[in-house]
Amino acid sequence: MLLQRTNAADNPEHSNPKTKRQFGMEFEFFSQTDTGRVRSNNEDSIAVDETCGVAVLADGMGGYNAGEVASGMACDFIKAELGRWLAEAAQNASDNDVKRAMDICVDNANRAIFNAANSNPTFAGMGTTLVLGVFRSGRLLMGHIGDSRAYRLRAGQLQQITKDHSLLQEQIDAGILTPEQAAFSANKNLVTRALGVEDMVLLETHLHDIQSGDIYLMCSDGLSDMLRDPQIAAVMAAHTALPEMGSALIAAACEAGGRDNIAVILVRAQGVAQPPARSWWPFKR
Repeated sequence: MLLQRTNAADNPEHSNPKTKRQFGMEFEFFSQTDTGRVRSNNEDSIAVDETCGVAVLADGMGGYNAGEVASGMACDFIKAELGRWLAEAAQNASDNDVKRAMDICVDNANRAIFNAANSNPTFAGMGTTLVLGVFRSGRLLMGHIGDSRAYRLRAGQLQQITKDHSLLQEQIDAGILTPEQAAFSANKNLVTRALGVEDMVLLETHLHDIQSGDIYLMCSDGLSDMLRDPQIAAVMAAHTALPEMGSALIAAACEAGGRDNIAVILVRAQGVAQPPARSWWPFKR
């Protein structure tokens, strides 16, 4: 299934200052969205719960108003439900437990968006991409749906740690296009997986180790379509403070054309990791 992003209605851009969470490792968060230079509304949404180490980013699609409704529902629902579960589970939950909780929360959010789209003609066809990170002491569970991305900057090297669910990525995987050709493709907005479009969706989740000094970037395609990976790395390397880094990334995307909304979440890790917990599973649907 291919889904085409379309423009919707106004959503105010917003940002939050850096905050910190102490949990074996210390995590510093910064998030910001921007309308860009072309669109009049903002369909990107972000939500961060620094206490529980949850970061959510969504890029909505659909008709009038619907894209921002879908992305806002996804971020608000997942932050609230997953944050509540993590607060109760504390340090006792294993990584597998957290992954199961992520799957259930995303499934519930998907059904909520799908039901809203099918019960209100105004919201018909709405959906959203999703990037969801749970930052634990020494480990990161990163889940995603669609073509919003996550990167890791470690020792000056930037690496994309999610793989787009898009027609373009499938063409690259099949050898039809090279990554260089894909950068100029007209099919950038065709995603093959989205939240809220069907009654079921698969969250792709991977476990990553976290090292002290790592910086993680979660972003919508309003950033990654405007800036190549080396440009993103150069902007990040030029700044130390996360607020300045995030603002500089958005400014660079706007300078490059700003053709879409831009959403950025930055997370920096410091400190010594704690050992992972054994399985503990009190979660109920």
